[in-house]
Amino acid sequence: MADTRNADLTYGATDYLVYQAPLNTASPTDFADPASPWQMLGWVTTDGGLFKIEEETKDITAAGSLEPIRTLMTRSTKSLQVTFLEGLNPLVRALYDNVPLTSLKPDAVSGLAEYDFPEKPSDLRYAYVFDSMDGTKRMRLYMPNGKVIERGDEQPQTEDVMPVQMTFRFYKGATSAAVTRTVDYGDVDVSTFFPVI
Repeated sequence: MADTRNADLTYGATDYLVYQAPLNTASPTDFADPASPWQMLGWVTTDGGLFKIEEETKDITAAGSLEPIRTLMTRSTKSLQVTFLEGLNPLVRALYDNVPLTSLKPDAVSGLAEYDFPEKPSDLRYAYVFDSMDGTKRMRLYMPNGKVIERGDEQPQTEDVMPVQMTFRFYKGATSAAVTRTVDYGDVDVSTFFPVI
């Protein structure tokens, strides 16, 4: 058996970028900074993003068998948690407060933005891109239809910047899957993993 271990295939993200665009906006075609209508949500913590896939199954049992005869997939949800560092970034603030971005536009005279929190939670959905990089290697998660489902505690403080933690859940888009992953192996040759048959 051949030893195919390759330290160049380890992945330690040196940067983590989050972009938002209107619902069902198509994924950017390359790893350059996405152009309009994509907007960056600013600096995030060194933890980057925590992507989770949660699946639930149901085993079907039958007389005459002590083991399940079939397993049904009943649920598969994808979510991603990110902690943003720019607590006053209008895009981040609008997502956290669950209000349209227009609510954060300052008044031309006073310079203040004042808005009410929604009494009934809004179902604000957007497309998202989560990019990470390690040297010449890149990974992208694209979600055409996502919304914030959990928000961390907000704590303005004197010892550190105010982190804004949010968990996004992703849903199937109008013409694409809930999540698409793009991998750029960079300078690493992975041809030995795909032998010609």
